[in-house]
Formats: sequence, structure tokens, C-alpha cells
Amino acid sequence: MANRDEELAPQAVRADGGDRHGSERLPAFAAHPARDLVLGEVHARPFHPLAGPRVFLRYGFVVDEASVERDREWFSGYCRSIGMPGPAAAERHHLLRLGEAVLRRERHGEFITYTWDGPLDAAANGEVPPEGHPFGARFQAPGPLMVAIRCDFVPAASAAFETRFERFDQASLSVAETDGGAAVIATDFRQDRDGLTRLLVGDQSLNAVQAGALTQRLLELETYRTFAMLGLAEANRQAPRVSEIEAGLLAITERMRASVGLDANRLLLDELTRLAADLEAGAAASAYRLGASRAYYQIVKQRLEVLGEHPRGGYFTFTQFLNRRLAPAMRTCETLDERQANLSRKLARAATLLRTRVDVELQEQNRTQLEAINHRARLQLRLQQTVEGLSVAAISYYVVGLIAYLVKGMKSGPLATFLPSPEVMAGASVPVVLAAVYLVVRRIRRHHGDADGRE
Repeated sequence: MANRDEELAPQAVRADGGDRHGSERLPAFAAHPARDLVLGEVHARPFHPLAGPRVFLRYGFVVDEASVERDREWFSGYCRSIGMPGPAAAERHHLLRLGEAVLRRERHGEFITYTWDGPLDAAANGEVPPEGHPFGARFQAPGPLMVAIRCDFVPAASAAFETRFERFDQASLSVAETDGGAAVIATDFRQDRDGLTRLLVGDQSLNAVQAGALTQRLLELETYRTFAMLGLAEANRQAPRVSEIEAGLLAITERMRASVGLDANRLLLDELTRLAADLEAGAAASAYRLGASRAYYQIVKQRLEVLGEHPRGGYFTFTQFLNRRLAPAMRTCETLDERQANLSRKLARAATLLRTRVDVELQEQNRTQLEAINHRARLQLRLQQTVEGLSVAAISYYVVGLIAYLVKGMKSGPLATFLPSPEVMAGASVPVVLAAVYLVVRRIRRHHGDADGRE
């Protein structure tokens, strides 16, 4: 029994993967198809240590499934042309080292970003594009451009920092200290002559890991801020139609108060149904865009929170500036979403009320028709009873006639002396024939009535 327990007891696994009895490894089980994706996502966007001065260029393009595949094929060819392996079919993040520079391709839900960073000549003019970037004539954009960022990472106590800082628009300039005063960040959220949003990071005492994390957060902040604003464009596009539907609902409810009759209420119900269909079509078209904007906005707020900003020199911090500009846009999107939801409920209530009216009027109409049918049935019953009475008389007449013929024939036979005259026999048989025929007809009618009841 002890030996059996030892066999069932778990082995003590060593750090090198073996156990205390040998170097055997644990068995390999069949993995879930999504296991690699789930585990790899945690390390999908690692912070790369950074030593400045350095410059970052990021471009974000809106894509669909077809353009994603075309872009992967192009990028794979680009990697092969420089002797590097390209991304796998399902790979969402790929890093390519180009000497001292790095090019990263990242596939997101609805867009692809290309981020290049390389050494920066701090003495060079900040308006000149950095040397060695890959976004020239050879680069093939996978879709419409949405994000374009340049981030310069230079020492804070340098002429390069002061030169770049002075080029910002003072009206929208945001400046803050981060990482406990280890860095200064600045931007005016405007585009330069190349269409790039300029970010400036001044290194005061950052280590390499902090520098890499900070620049990546700033690039992500601007990326998701830009895509979050797409919801505002959709909200502005849908708002006029929502206002029209609200006005249409108001007009219909006013007419409902005075509408009388089945046809009038049916017409109102048709109009209300068309309004509801228009609203649901618009809500379905905008649901993804508004939902994505909410998700992007949450990422923006999370990135701002992680920055841990402190005001510097009386300027707005990034958080303060975006709360004044981005937050109202997001509230506009939320308001439109709420208007659509509330309007949908109001349309449903109005439609229910009208449908109830129509149902009541239909029931009243059906009741009137049933009363008319009952009246006609009673008339038919009376007519049937009259016909039955006439049929009894007619049948009795023919039966009495047959009896008269029968008596006439018997008068010519040996029983002639015992039989009364045919007229007397016919007259005497009339009550008996009438009673018999009436009972037979009544029995037939009852039989058919019982059969209809059983059916």
C-alpha cells in the first residue's frame, strides 16, 4: 500500500525541469488554440530601454481585413529585401532592427501603426526630417492616414530642448514634469508643416527603462487620443438625423391625441415604425464607432494617470488640456448614444400605445362583424325552420297522394267491399302522415346537430 501511495504522490520538480529521481520533464498537454495569443499579449508591447538623444516617428493607418493582408505581404517583402525575417500570418507585432534604429509594426483592431526610432543629432535643426527613416517613396501606406507623430527625446538642459520648445504654439502649449521630476514633456497638439504632431521629452534624470516607458506612453496617448476623436465625427453626422426623428416623434404623439378611427391609427403606426427603423439603422451604424471611442478614451485616461504629471511653469498639464478639449467631445458622443437609447425607448412606448389602440379598434370591429353574422345566422335559422315546415307539408302531401293511389288500386280487388272510399282514407291518413314526417325530419335534424357538436 505504501508503494502505491508513492506512485500516486506528486514528484518534486527541480528548477531545471527534472524531478528528484531523474531529468524527466512534465508531459506536454494539448494546448488551447488561443493560449499563445493570451500569454503573448502580456508581452506584446514591451518597454525598450532608451538612451538619448533619440527621435521617434509614428504613423497610424485605418485598415480593413483585405488591406491588413496586403500590408503584411508588402512588409514581409520589405523585411526579406534587407535580409530579415518578416511577420507570420497571425503575428500582430513585429520588430525590425535597422542598425541603430528600430522599426516596429503593430496591428490593432482597426488600424496599423509603424513606429521608427533612431539616433537624433541634437545639433541638427528640429524641422528637418531625421535621417534614415523608412517612410520615403518606398514605403507603402496600408490605408488612410490617421496618426502622425514625431517625438524628440533630448536632455532637458540642452540647447536642442530650448530650440524645439520655443517652436510650440504658446496658446495651446502643455508642459508637465513626470516620473517625480525626472523628465519634462511638452506639446501643443498641433501639426507641423509635415502634418506631424510634435512631442518633446526633456531628460533630467531618467534611467533607460523609464525613458523607454515614458516615450511609449506618450506615443500611445497621442495615438488613442486621435482615434477617440473619430467618435465626434460620427456623433456630428448622426445628430441631425436624431433631431429629425425626435421632432417626428413629437409630431406623431401630438396627432395621437386627436386621432380617431382604425385607419388613422394605422397610418400613425406606420409612420412611427418608419421612424424607429431609421433610428435603429443609425444606431447600428454608429454603435461600433461610439463604442470604440469610449474604449480609446479610457485608454487615454489610463495613460494620463500613469504619467503622474506635475505642473511646470504655469502651463497646462496634458491632463488639464485634454480634459478641456477631449472630454467635451467624448461627452458629445455619450450624449448622442444616450439620446439614441432614450429615443428608442420612447418610440417603443408610443408604438405599443398605438398598437393597443389598433388592437382595441380591431376587436370592436370584429365584435360588430360577429353581431352581424349572428343576426344573419338567426335569419337563416328562421328561414330554415320555415323551409322545414314547408318540406313537412310537401312530403306529407305526396305521401297522402300515394296512400290515395294505393286505396284506389285496392278498391278494384276483393277487399273493395271492406275499404272506405279513397277520399276518406286520404283524409284520415293526413294527421298520421304529418306527425310521422315531422318526427322523421326532427330526428334527422337532431342527428346532424349532434354530429356537428362532436366535430
